[in-house]
Amino acid sequence: MNTLKNKVIFITGGSRGIGEAIAMRAARDGAKIAIASKTTEAHPKLPGTIYSVAKSIREAGGEALPVQMDLRDDEALQAAVQKTVDTYGGIDILINNASAIQLTGTLQTPMKRFDLMFNVNVRGTFAASQACIPHLLKSKNPHILTLSPPLNMDPKWFEDHCAYTMSKYGMSMCVLGMSEEFKDKGLAVNALWPKTTIATAAVNMLGGQALMQSSRKPEIVADAAHWILTRRSAKCTGNFFIDEEVLQEATPDIDLAPYAVSPDKPLVPDFFL
Repeated sequence: MNTLKNKVIFITGGSRGIGEAIAMRAARDGAKIAIASKTTEAHPKLPGTIYSVAKSIREAGGEALPVQMDLRDDEALQAAVQKTVDTYGGIDILINNASAIQLTGTLQTPMKRFDLMFNVNVRGTFAASQACIPHLLKSKNPHILTLSPPLNMDPKWFEDHCAYTMSKYGMSMCVLGMSEEFKDKGLAVNALWPKTTIATAAVNMLGGQALMQSSRKPEIVADAAHWILTRRSAKCTGNFFIDEEVLQEATPDIDLAPYAVSPDKPLVPDFFL
């Protein structure tokens, strides 16, 4: 089973970047994809909307359901999940992709930003999982894939941006807990994290073109996600996957160079690894 054809995928924050790349890879298989995000109008610095991604999905061979939703709004989330089920008959895969970032120290992190990171990253992952799991349990090969890092308690990952690290690890703890909770139900719950920085709008804002040129393209994460999501769910759960390692396991002699934005530039390792 190496295809996502006709699989129903609910993805949070999929209007750009890694989320969009995962959606586009699934679209080429003929998947049915609900893009659940709040972006309906393009931002000058953040291109992409749920409608532009939906158009690209259809052009790539998939079906698309753009759903305007703020992950912090419980009623909107429930309505988005129900609309997906009503449209496509169920949900096979949940991608917890939505995430907020601010790399500041304790004294430099306004509580408004703290709340945003915790409401989107931790609470959003938990809420989306909770909303989708009753439908996922009816699927023949259900998967939850969360874009979060391996749990690494080295203080160096906390000292410069404690709030952000806690919020991303909160997502990872959802994976840890839910994979164990639902392993006897055949529901796969895994995390995926990039080995290097990925050329997204967020990375551009953090490090500009210099960091973008030392990053890989989002397609490496998308290809790794595709491999994970086509595994038999009952035999693939509780893992904290790294994109590069996934692809090397799938294809031992793979050439990763084409994924680099600039193959001649040294790659920058991502956080938490």
